[in-house]
Amino acid sequence: MAEFLFEIFCEEIPARMQKRAGEDLRKLLTEGLGKAGLTVEDGHHWAGPRRLGFKADIPAKSPDISDERKGPRVGAPEQALAGFMKAAGLSGISEAEIRDDKKGQFYVAKIEKPGRASEDIIAQVVPEVMNNFPWPKSMKSGTSAFRWVRPLQSLICLLDGKVIPVEVGGVTAGNSTEGHRQHGRGPFTVKSYADYKKQLEGKGHVLLDMDVRRDKIAADARKLCADAGMELVEDEGLLNEVAGLAEWPVVILGDMDPSFLELPGEVIRLSMRDHQKYFAVRDSETGVLAPNFIVVANQVAPDGGKAIAAGNSRVLSARLSDGKFFQSEDAKQKLEDYYDKLGTVVFHKKLGSIKDKAQRVEALARELADNVGANADKTALAAHLAKCDLVTQTVIEFTSLQGQIGRLMYEKEGGDADVALAIEEHYKPAGQSDSVPSKPISLAVALADKIDTLVGFWAIDERPTGSKDPFGLRRSALGLVRIILGNKLRLDLSKEFLKGWAVMEMENIGDGETGRLSDGVISGDEKSALENLVSFMIDRLKVHLRDQGVRHDLIDAVFALGQDDLVAIVDRVEALQSFLATDDGENLLAGYKRAANILKAEAKKGDLPDGAPNKGTQAEETALYEALSRAKAEIDAALEKEAYSQAMSALSVLRKPIDTFFDEVTVNADVPAERENRLRLLKEIRDTAGRIADFEAIEG
Repeated sequence: MAEFLFEIFCEEIPARMQKRAGEDLRKLLTEGLGKAGLTVEDGHHWAGPRRLGFKADIPAKSPDISDERKGPRVGAPEQALAGFMKAAGLSGISEAEIRDDKKGQFYVAKIEKPGRASEDIIAQVVPEVMNNFPWPKSMKSGTSAFRWVRPLQSLICLLDGKVIPVEVGGVTAGNSTEGHRQHGRGPFTVKSYADYKKQLEGKGHVLLDMDVRRDKIAADARKLCADAGMELVEDEGLLNEVAGLAEWPVVILGDMDPSFLELPGEVIRLSMRDHQKYFAVRDSETGVLAPNFIVVANQVAPDGGKAIAAGNSRVLSARLSDGKFFQSEDAKQKLEDYYDKLGTVVFHKKLGSIKDKAQRVEALARELADNVGANADKTALAAHLAKCDLVTQTVIEFTSLQGQIGRLMYEKEGGDADVALAIEEHYKPAGQSDSVPSKPISLAVALADKIDTLVGFWAIDERPTGSKDPFGLRRSALGLVRIILGNKLRLDLSKEFLKGWAVMEMENIGDGETGRLSDGVISGDEKSALENLVSFMIDRLKVHLRDQGVRHDLIDAVFALGQDDLVAIVDRVEALQSFLATDDGENLLAGYKRAANILKAEAKKGDLPDGAPNKGTQAEETALYEALSRAKAEIDAALEKEAYSQAMSALSVLRKPIDTFFDEVTVNADVPAERENRLRLLKEIRDTAGRIADFEAIEG
């Protein structure tokens, strides 16, 4: 095996792109070399602020290929022979062998292809990979049409130490690279991966591996804080980001003016994290934020980092001074005083202002309060105030603090704790890893907010198409699914969406209308839109359950019953999945499919009899009839109590009588009365199973 070493050196790669880029480079090179016949072993990639790299062991050449291609019959038309010779690379048909089979003689071409040198394959694969690299954003540099995330500086391309002079974007590969700008620029001439790594991580002051940089930053930061009697506020996302900003990370503890601790902790942490890439620090005993921060420098400072810490402290002070000013200005009014100003901000040109949305959410939240056991007046108040902080100076500057600032302002005013919590939590869940609200008032407002958003955009026909979802409607729908399932809320989605539609069409909502429906009558187009919205929600439910290992066909089988109570659907699906994982379930499904197929065939002939079956003439027929009669009663009783596992148990009892029936009884009997009764029994099997789910939709 030969060692392949490849490095792309360029100007700064955005930190958020580095991890994915390193993985893409490994994947694309491995696939490209593999398609050319080269096995790739011991593959390893790395990514950093200014470089991507890959090394692996590959054969010196691809394997020789010996193959045979079967051709047309002897005596075939000239056109067929010509096509065969061209495809097989033959100069004449005499180069093909003639072989015999039962149908006569035919041509066979033997194809022998010698393996290619690995350096020739690399010279082909590398430009293909780089010219088609999947950067989220890329740019041209100079006059070349080549695009890369940032301008290329150099390439290393070595096979067992030998340079492969591949050219990409006007840059020809060699065997040298640069190190750290301040501590070890180089250049460094390398002959192998071990030599490359030793020189860069030694004289070059470059830690190649992102995981190594991340672990070093975390360990050094924790130790620095512990030595000062404090502890680091852990932040995995920020840690991953700063690991992509420094080739030679050096952790420094900085100070800030203690007076800034009067600011809400959310403002301090956000200013540090999003604007300055600093880690927050807290007192190890009290857990309260300390007047300190951790900054990661990309160099070893001669004064131990004092100047760097002081400079970063000044920058942070400027940011926090702005936050302090914004907070003091916002505090001059009560949270509710900002309500009318919401009318100056457009939510959507067809759906009005944010104030219009707030009014709809307030009316709908009051409607939903009973469903979740919330106080209706407090719920309406929370919904009324929920969006008010969007027009405060603090949230305009720190947009990710929406809801949190409103909660803090209302708490300082002495407001109800549950109302304050709902102001913050009505946006939840903000992402897949975010928690869902659980307090009744928070639930009602969060549900109302998401229902209004979904119904509103469906009403104006602004729905997600393909990969496009500019208004985040899939996220809203998935959030709604998670809230409902996480709290076991028994909601009829069609009815709740209908309430949302009614509220949306009201006039003078802000004058006290509650959103209660009169007759629930809607037009055909509106009904079609709401049905489409419920279907969209079920699709989000499928996505959510599929991520948890639940089969999508089982969701279809249950949803076919016309139910849109998500909790009931999931409970029934889980019971069905558990049942079908057993031998009884698997065999019963097979029996159902057999019965259904016979019924389909007879239906095409128009021979399906009406009416109920009787005990029949054969013992096995009678046993199935009696088992079905008992099972139907037990299944109906279990479904009434929503005891779905119990319903499955009642269904499982049918396995043996169904198997015995098909083994011993001839359905298409010569006696018409017997045949008709047995077909009625098959219909009874289908209808009994259909009480639980549409087994026809189940794969298998």
